[in-house]
Amino acid sequence: MKTIELKLIICKLATFAVKRRYIMVLIIAAIVAMPQTRSLGGDSVAQRENMDSNNNKSAAERQLTHTAHGHILTNVGVWSADGRWIVYDVRSDPAGSVFDGKRIERVNVTTGEVQTLYTSKSGACCGVVTASPVDNRIVFIHGPENPTPDWSYNAWHRRGVIVDAGNPDEAITLDARDLTPPFTPGALRGGTHVHTFSPDGKWVAFTYEDHVLANLGDSGEHDLNQRNVGVSVPSTTVAAGVGHPRNHDGSHFTVLVTRTVNHPRPGSDEINRAFEDSWIGSDGYIRKDKTRQRRAIAFQGQVVVDNGQPVNEVFVVDLPSDLCRAGDAPLEGTATKRPAPPKGVVQRRLTFTTDRKYPGIQGPRHWLRSSPDGSRIAFLMKDDEGVVQIWTVSPNGGEPVQLTHNQHDISSAFTWSPDGRWIAHVMDNSVCVTDTASGKTVRLTNKTDDRHAPRPEACVFSPDGKLIAYVRPVMISGQAWNQISVCRSKEPENIEECR
Repeated sequence: MKTIELKLIICKLATFAVKRRYIMVLIIAAIVAMPQTRSLGGDSVAQRENMDSNNNKSAAERQLTHTAHGHILTNVGVWSADGRWIVYDVRSDPAGSVFDGKRIERVNVTTGEVQTLYTSKSGACCGVVTASPVDNRIVFIHGPENPTPDWSYNAWHRRGVIVDAGNPDEAITLDARDLTPPFTPGALRGGTHVHTFSPDGKWVAFTYEDHVLANLGDSGEHDLNQRNVGVSVPSTTVAAGVGHPRNHDGSHFTVLVTRTVNHPRPGSDEINRAFEDSWIGSDGYIRKDKTRQRRAIAFQGQVVVDNGQPVNEVFVVDLPSDLCRAGDAPLEGTATKRPAPPKGVVQRRLTFTTDRKYPGIQGPRHWLRSSPDGSRIAFLMKDDEGVVQIWTVSPNGGEPVQLTHNQHDISSAFTWSPDGRWIAHVMDNSVCVTDTASGKTVRLTNKTDDRHAPRPEACVFSPDGKLIAYVRPVMISGQAWNQISVCRSKEPENIEECR
């Protein structure tokens, strides 16, 4: 019914009611005139639907969670293998910087049902959960139980645990820890972080820092505690022994696969930090000689330029099929040396951007992401105008290719669609997708003000590529809380191009 017709009807009803003194008719007229809305992130449902229907330039957006506590998505791997659930943790601050969550939950994308998969106990916290791409397992960070002043949560006092969604609250420790020499091969000596399953669900990658080396301080001849990338493989259970009260066994054999040095030589490929990693391809990638590298990880490595300044570049580490064999140094490390990569691991630098106007990887915190076929690794870097754009590089090396040419910065972590056609990300306060062939970026959700803009931590495609999960702040009783939303990643013929 048109608005003008509705107003005429209401006026006639009101006139009739006054003449006849029919109070009930007045009440009915008032009810008909009221807007039928409910609160949804600061805008009413009617307002949002009106924007979508009138404009037809914003894909349908649905808020899935509504409770007054935090909801934090990891930057990848938040969907269950069947695409029915989204997993998250409940850290309280918007960015998840405060590790205070006590539960791992999941929300059903269709019904909105929320289930608790794990609740930490004994003063421990948990968070940063990702799901297996092939079964019901999840993996996440677990902080120390019964924390003490000398053993509270930090980068080298945490571990990975696995929970099967069919058996909630039954956690299995992933990575063993042995803090007393002689150390145990297959165990580490510190904390693991941001765990992600390999595409076949068999291996788990993570970043790591070392308690033993952290305790030695930042001076001396020993190796420094530096962030590195590691992998856990399900070859055997590792028993760490009882030499320290914070030792524990692990279900997987765990090693570091990257190599850092205390003081990189300026202008060299040496790095003092390896971080923000990603599995390459759903089945690795094709090498230059046309053979297949089955398992490889892309990561950011921090080099030092000639003037002594650090720059982050794209690196890759090719992994052998067997990670349990020692290379040129002990897998488990020594009292003064960090754990060494296994035999057959090859670390390579892919980008050399130090001579650019804006050198190195830049923009919001993000993890490198590979195309499903493994042919391209995406990262963020500024163009010559200082705008953060998406770039790609081959795992075989070569010049980086600028994908986007937008006027606005890419402002979030990102993921590829399962078919490799799109990259989902936030830009200009909207969820967007970029065509990976043309570089054209299109807007999927309406632009909002800064208070209601999608968060930068995650923008994650569903396994079937039809939905994208992300987080928005939503006001509840006067306080903003992160809430999980999804939008359709429909074909963008009728969606506004966003530059």
